[in-house]
Formats: sequence, C-alpha cells, structure tokens
Amino acid sequence: MSPIITVSNLTKDFKEVKAVDNLSFQVNEGEVYGFLGQNGAGKSTTIRMLLSLIEPTSGEIEIFGLNLKAHRKEILKQTGAMIERPDLYKYLTAFENMKLFARLSSVKLKDATIKDQLAKVGLADRANSKVKTYSQGMKQRLGLACALVHNPGLLILDEPSNGLDPQGIADMRKMIQHLSKVEGKTLVVSSHLLSEMEMVADSMLIINKGRKVVEGSVSALLNPEKTEVELITHSANALSFIQNSNWNQFLNQAVGERICLEIDKKCIPVFNKELVENGIEVQSLRPLHSLEEYFLSQTKA
Repeated sequence: MSPIITVSNLTKDFKEVKAVDNLSFQVNEGEVYGFLGQNGAGKSTTIRMLLSLIEPTSGEIEIFGLNLKAHRKEILKQTGAMIERPDLYKYLTAFENMKLFARLSSVKLKDATIKDQLAKVGLADRANSKVKTYSQGMKQRLGLACALVHNPGLLILDEPSNGLDPQGIADMRKMIQHLSKVEGKTLVVSSHLLSEMEMVADSMLIINKGRKVVEGSVSALLNPEKTEVELITHSANALSFIQNSNWNQFLNQAVGERICLEIDKKCIPVFNKELVENGIEVQSLRPLHSLEEYFLSQTKA
C-alpha cells in the first residue's frame, strides 16, 4: 500500500507550550487510521496542521505525495474533514447546506444526488428541516455528508461519534467501514471511544504530551492470538476441568472464583461452549487485553 500521509518531525509551539513534539507517522492508502490520545495530547493541533489551518513550527507534511505547504489547494480538493462540531449554517436546511457546500467546493450536484447522500447518513426524512432544529448527533451526520460532498479520497474526522446515541454510534461505525472497505477512501479518525476504534481501525497512533508513544497495525499491537481472558465462575470444579483438559496449557493463574488464561481471541466462544457443556456456570468471560487497557498502559504519566 502506498502512503497517503507522511508526517516527518512535526512540531508546534504555542509560546511556552509544545503542543506537538517531533511527531512522525504514516497513513497508508485505503486504511482507517485511528488517532488516539488523552485530552490535551496534541491530536486536534496535529489535525489542524494536516488541514493547513495552522502552520507547524517545524517539520514536513506530505499528502498524496505532495508537500502540503507548496500544494495546499491541490491537496485540499481531494480531502474532506469534519473537525469537532461541524460548521453548519443553522438557519438553512440540510439540503440547502449540502447545496452550499457543493458550490463552495466547485461541485455540481443534482438534487437527487444530494437526497441520496443525505439518505446515506440517515437524514432523508429531515432534509428540509432547518439545522437549528437538529440534535448534536444529527449535526454530526450532516457534517459527514458535507465533508463527502466533493467525493474526496482522504477523509479526516475529529470525534465523528460525538453526540450520537448508541444506535447512531453503530451507524457511524458502519459508515466508516463502508467508506474504507467499499469506496476505498482513506480515513484518519480521532476518537475517545476506544472500543469503537478497536472495531474499525486498521492501524493506530497513540500520542501523549505531543509525542508519539506507539504506532502500528491494531492486530499486531493487540495480538489477538495471545489474549488474556478472565473467567469468573462459582463452580468449584471449574479449575479441575481446565487442568484436565487441553485448556490447561493456556492457564495463567487462578485465585478464588477468578481464572485467567491466555488464548487466541477466536477460541473464546469454543471455550465458553465447553464450559457450559460440562456443567460449569459461567458468571463472566471476557478478554482483558482491549484497546482501552492498551491505551491506558501506554499513556500513564
């Protein structure tokens, strides 16, 4: 895969504060790239530099193989973005906002195409409602539709699930997966919803205090083949069953009602099935090596 974004030694100083500190990373074509960090880690500052909203103190940014500073207009024509709360015209309808954003992007869209795009983000029935009547979640959906109005190859999303209810979060996840896997777009997604990022991201970058902590594919970093699994059971014979079965080779520790094993994540349903078939009452069975725990382990002060 060829790189779409290459960031080299990027630094941004605000007077005495170093918001981004010698940051380097690469985003490959067609992937969903998770951009993670605690509040104040430098995520939004980095995203603003990628969109040339602010200038770096030092360092280089290449997008589509072009230097951002030298080819800003050419790059932005191929880039869509939604930063935090989307900038929308609240006294216009969703349809009118889409039409205006298309005009600003020098794109001519038929009315039917605009309606189709609004339907994709679940706003078909509210296309003619003024944005001031929208919930925050609906504004997020419209912001995504506006970011896609010129059919960009690269999409940069800052907290796209902000303000969404559980169904809305699931819908946003499906849209991100569709944009990547079906439409072949490259996405950089900043989010604090780590469980969501674990489901959609192909690669990820964790930054802390402006510096890179770790970067790589989600599968390699989390290593699903060696997932620590915690079993909670009241059954007195649970440990004995495990010790006298093939699962014994994966046993890590057992303390009271808590038993831990290190197994392939794909084997968890099989393990659960065998426990139930052998009359062992499963109170809880869960993987401990989640993206959330990995993130917290990497960003400890």
